[in-house]
Amino acid sequence: MAETPVKAKKTAPASAPDVWHSFRSEMDRLFDRFSGSIHMPAWRQMFRTDPALRDEGFFAFSTPAVDMTEDDKAYKITAEVPGLEEKNIDVAVSGDTLTIKGEKSYEKAEKDKNHYMSERAYGSFQRSFALPGGVDRDKIVAELSKGVLTITLPKTAEAQKPQKKIEVKAAA
Repeated sequence: MAETPVKAKKTAPASAPDVWHSFRSEMDRLFDRFSGSIHMPAWRQMFRTDPALRDEGFFAFSTPAVDMTEDDKAYKITAEVPGLEEKNIDVAVSGDTLTIKGEKSYEKAEKDKNHYMSERAYGSFQRSFALPGGVDRDKIVAELSKGVLTITLPKTAEAQKPQKKIEVKAAA
């Protein structure tokens, strides 16, 4: 039986995939899926390269970063709120919920002989937290210093008592 030679077909090399575009698309999809489940701001905007959005736009009005700590006497919540003043922040307790609200407005105008530029941006945020048991609601304090809001939630005398260690024994 005679063998027939197989001719190799030459093809042009495949172009390299646009790695950045692929990565960006996957990240957009991931953030869209993530933000849809917990109602976060539009994460895509964080990666925009427009300088106005980086400086005073989106980041200035996004939900502030918050840290929560606990010691023997109190719980503390610290929130980064750069550019806000006391009059623009509202801290309230309703039932078992602590709510922090804030609003900021930004206006910038440049006037020159040959041009006039005006920018305005407004935004607000709101964060709510479930209060832990044992908080003395009448002694809650909120202080603002250098763009950091610190809310101190003192524990009641009962909540400050040391924990009692319970020994775990093997069952018979």
